[in-house]
Amino acid sequence: MLAITAGEMLLLRTRCAVLRLTLAFSTAELPVIRLPRRTELWLESREKQNQSETVFAPRGGKLLISTRRRELVQLSRDICGKWEQPALVSRGWKHSQSHGDYFTINRQRDQRPWPETEDTFEPLQLHPSLLEALHALKITSPTWVQKHSIPVLLQGKNVLCASETGSGKTMAYLIPLMQRLLTQQGDLGSTEPRSLVLVPSRELAGQVTSVARRLVAHMGLTVRFVGGGLGRKSIEKQFDTSALDILVATPGALLKALKWDKLSLADLCFIALDEADTLFDDTFSGLVEEILMQTQIASHANEVCGAVRKAQLAIIGATFPKGVGQLLSKVTDIASIYTIKSKRLHFLMPHVEQTFRRLKGSDKISELVELLKKQAAEKHGSGILVFCNTSKTVNWLGYILNDHDIKHSRLHGQMPADMRVGIFNCFQKGDTDVLVCTDIASRGLDSCRVETVVNYDFPNTLEDYLHRAGRVGRIGSACQGSVVSFVTFPWDVELVQKIETAARKRSSLPGMESSIREAVQTNDPTNDQEKL
Repeated sequence: MLAITAGEMLLLRTRCAVLRLTLAFSTAELPVIRLPRRTELWLESREKQNQSETVFAPRGGKLLISTRRRELVQLSRDICGKWEQPALVSRGWKHSQSHGDYFTINRQRDQRPWPETEDTFEPLQLHPSLLEALHALKITSPTWVQKHSIPVLLQGKNVLCASETGSGKTMAYLIPLMQRLLTQQGDLGSTEPRSLVLVPSRELAGQVTSVARRLVAHMGLTVRFVGGGLGRKSIEKQFDTSALDILVATPGALLKALKWDKLSLADLCFIALDEADTLFDDTFSGLVEEILMQTQIASHANEVCGAVRKAQLAIIGATFPKGVGQLLSKVTDIASIYTIKSKRLHFLMPHVEQTFRRLKGSDKISELVELLKKQAAEKHGSGILVFCNTSKTVNWLGYILNDHDIKHSRLHGQMPADMRVGIFNCFQKGDTDVLVCTDIASRGLDSCRVETVVNYDFPNTLEDYLHRAGRVGRIGSACQGSVVSFVTFPWDVELVQKIETAARKRSSLPGMESSIREAVQTNDPTNDQEKL
């Protein structure tokens, strides 16, 4: 049934009044009532529209975008031109009447876009003890990013590797690092670290330390971790008189130890910067620069393997780091850095379902509680990450969940260091199924048991969205997972429109860097950029 507005009803009543007057009076006495021509044409068009109402016939095929408005549904086989502006569900979401609208980017494939290859690690000629450690951990086949990055790192080249979240980048640099330590003898009796892994958070540092210790369990190598948030005695305690092969550290804690003359970075043979997009942002870039200025980074493979013994550099990230060229040009020749970049970098993950809901701020709590209780009723035993933009929101939301008897944990950067220790590990073990957190949990952490990510607060940048969404559908995950985002503010809508446009066009998200520097040329013809 066609809905009629108040204006249309008034016009129809006017026409009925004219008809009644025609019947009531003779032709000579009939009063003349004239309507504007524009109104007559409008009424005629409405009559034609009522007679031939548009019918959207359902079409068969897999859906790419699903929504309640049938004219905005897009099938997977529909092609949107490069310069064409597609019709968006979120186009009118800045209007107050859009509350309650939604759309879903459906899962387009059942498998991850970076599956394990059919190759093995044997052709890489790794140290026998390293091969045994990999087999003990049931790691027999490299992923795509490992297949392309490990051989280049074994050649002694500096590498910048940018690949999707959850694609196995940690092993991609730990394996060459340990190979270098096993084959290159250090100074006997030296207590200075031989390799350094720099990460932005103590949670990620603890995770990398755990993985490294499992690998070196039978190699005779030592792994030590130093993170921020602890006092001077706790930091100094990590640097005793024993040998130190692998140091995993956060920038702030490491810089303090350097200023206190507790260690030197002169003996490093390998440096890995993990989650480089975070390390090179405004928060950490100054600290990272000060640390790198105290090292000797090689500009050629001969300086790594020869008598000079400078440090090899590996830069790892899920998105291409901004400002990396300006910083690295101060410590090494950026033209010598071999770039490995996935062809799916900065794309939305095709194996993860992503839903966007336009909500009032006052409705977010009820939507979240309903979602969490539904997940608890299904008793999957899987994890849920609820992301907030500030630590205050994390604490406030935690009180609300307590009132609804929803068991959860909280994690944010304002917590004391002793409180943060072990919170994520308890979540991974399944002590709680819900973790309310800030973006501190979105970078690099292994979240294989996470099935659902909820953006209670929509992220501030597209990079943050990719990192949050990357907590599901990882290597080792039992399911591909889903992401649910609550969209509240006008600036949230602007980011959602970019995401929806990229999804409909099947293109990468806009505004992200894709190279160290425009038109970087190398003298080595074999050192071309390689894309996965």
